[in-house]
Amino acid sequence: MASFLYRLGRLAFRRRRLVALIWVALLALAGFGAASAPAATSSSFSVPGTEAQKAFDLLEERFPGGSADGATARVVFKAPAGEKMTDPGPKAEVTGAVAALKSGSGQVASVTDPYTAQAVSKDGSTAYVSVTYKVGSMELTDDTLHALKETGERARSTGLTVETGGDALQAAPETGAGESIGVVIAGVVLAVTFGSLIAAGLPLLTALVGVGIGISTITALAAVFDLGTTTSTLAMMIGLAVGIDYALFIVSRYRAELTGGREKEEAAGRAVGTAGSAVVFAGLTVVIALVGLAVADIPLLTKMGFAAAGTVVIAVLIALTLIPALLGFAGDRVLGRKARHGKAVSDKTNVGARWARLVLRHPVAVLLVGVVGLGAIAVPAASLEVGLPDDGSQPVSTTQRKAYDLLSDGFGPGFNGPLLVVVDGDRAEADRAVELMRNLDGAAAVTPPTFNKAGDTATITVIPKDRPSSLATEDLVHEIRDKSSDNVYVTGATALNTDFSQKMSDALLPYLALVVGLAFLLLMVVFRSVLVPLKAALGFLLSVVAALGAVVAVFQWGWLGSLFGVEQSGPIMSMMPIFMIGVVFGLAMDYEVFLVTRMREAFVHGQRPEEAIVTGFRHSARVVIAAAVIMIAVFAGFIGSSEQMIKMIGFGLAIAVFFDAFIVRMAIVPAVLALLGRRAWWLPRWLDRTLPNVDVEGQQLNKELSQSPGGSDEDRELIPV
Repeated sequence: MASFLYRLGRLAFRRRRLVALIWVALLALAGFGAASAPAATSSSFSVPGTEAQKAFDLLEERFPGGSADGATARVVFKAPAGEKMTDPGPKAEVTGAVAALKSGSGQVASVTDPYTAQAVSKDGSTAYVSVTYKVGSMELTDDTLHALKETGERARSTGLTVETGGDALQAAPETGAGESIGVVIAGVVLAVTFGSLIAAGLPLLTALVGVGIGISTITALAAVFDLGTTTSTLAMMIGLAVGIDYALFIVSRYRAELTGGREKEEAAGRAVGTAGSAVVFAGLTVVIALVGLAVADIPLLTKMGFAAAGTVVIAVLIALTLIPALLGFAGDRVLGRKARHGKAVSDKTNVGARWARLVLRHPVAVLLVGVVGLGAIAVPAASLEVGLPDDGSQPVSTTQRKAYDLLSDGFGPGFNGPLLVVVDGDRAEADRAVELMRNLDGAAAVTPPTFNKAGDTATITVIPKDRPSSLATEDLVHEIRDKSSDNVYVTGATALNTDFSQKMSDALLPYLALVVGLAFLLLMVVFRSVLVPLKAALGFLLSVVAALGAVVAVFQWGWLGSLFGVEQSGPIMSMMPIFMIGVVFGLAMDYEVFLVTRMREAFVHGQRPEEAIVTGFRHSARVVIAAAVIMIAVFAGFIGSSEQMIKMIGFGLAIAVFFDAFIVRMAIVPAVLALLGRRAWWLPRWLDRTLPNVDVEGQQLNKELSQSPGGSDEDRELIPV
């Protein structure tokens, strides 16, 4: 592989104008596709194979023309102190609001009158109007949303308390200035690392080009593949991080080859042949982890994984082609001022080498401190509670949360999470189901059955006594299913949450086995070792569990929540554990590949194991630390998102990268390698003959160059960088 990438790097360097033109054309083409494509809608959410999904599909079939996919809103009214919603004044205002909502937009499918739909609380203090729309929340026009908000404001001016909930108010997630700040921090780190604005700008430029192509492509295909706005946000998050990192390693290696006396084209070829090989395998581990999310069989999660994997592939291709092309335009300006004037930096000042020697002197102590420290942070993960967000998880200042609280106070805590029971049968079957559910302790109210036109399917609404996210409500879902006949299905947001969480839990171990197993084989090919990949996998598990512990402490327990903008603590997103495992595993292997391949390279070229560790840190530690800081800054920028899921993932990935890069890879890895010594690079002979030799460390490339006509003595050893 190193030989092929060497030739690719030299070709891109020589044909730099053509290569740059191709990437600019791809960016323009993707941009044109995005601009001409229909606007993205909210991605449909389904959980195949679950009872809640079967009930939803049955409703679609038996109630044609229904608005199951349409947005909904609840306008909640509360009377002033001493008055009731049944009094003439408040009643007239609500009746007027109902009429205004019906005529306010052509997108409205139905509006319920609370006085005919029994939507007034027993004490008369609260009433609500349910609005169902013909289209999803992301397709609602500004006029429709304005009519909804204006109705509330008009009623509020008469002294009523009016708040609005439901997914009709859902907006595309906003990251605020955090994303831009992350990119700015990345630029500062690159400038400090390289001492050259040109060298610092190249990774930023190419990462933005890659993300631009990736996000534009996702936008262009959003309507075709039902890709929601969250998909592009997560692809941007990961694409920016790996795009900067991969370019950073190629540029760093190129600079080192130049300072070693190489000609520019030769330096570009060797940089792509060696560091580029590490980029390819690091990218493969990320792609495996993201594509492997399909194991969960959740379409939304699968689309997110494939979209993010696509941006990673683009980042790898750009690092291998566009970076050497731009290096050809930059010339010597990628070097710092001292390097351009021939002033070498003393090895004694290399912090990476000094840190490696310190770890080699105290490997046991470093290993114990790292493992025990991460273990302590991981403790909260044992209390992990998962769920899907609803309006109760919104900040208390939002109208959605206020509407949620008004409904809870007026109708009971379970009113915000009703269960929808679908009966595939006649009236007798439906009456038996109603009688059964009215006798359950967890049910506060059960409505009479409502039949379709054919009279063969009925829907029944069950109001739990407890809040939607409680264990008591989850037990009620299971109790209805256990005691009802096979043609009675429980669905609704609360039941779907229960089924989704269970499916995520069931998929976790198969996903881990698939991803870790494939990556283990891949790393064996890269490192020609059994123990190094095993150590890498165990280190990843330690860092990801510690990261989950931190997520639980902040988002579930509320520790330091205000520092990260968490206004309302609650259960962790159901897909968060499996998504974090997938993404963090891929990113963790990035640092493993970049750091340990330099050690492997030094070991292959004859250095003792201890010397190889120091050499690896001397040439890679500074760049790996810079890459980690950049990735942390990019992920942390998404903590400012208005979407709780994006905020949580941004925090989780940022803290996981911190743990993995600075504790696992910088401390635990050299400590373990020091204790293993030469055994770290042991590989059974039969396995050595079986595994393909991809020549990541450039040994075969060095041999080919030394034997080629014109090869010099300098080419007889691939100079470590």
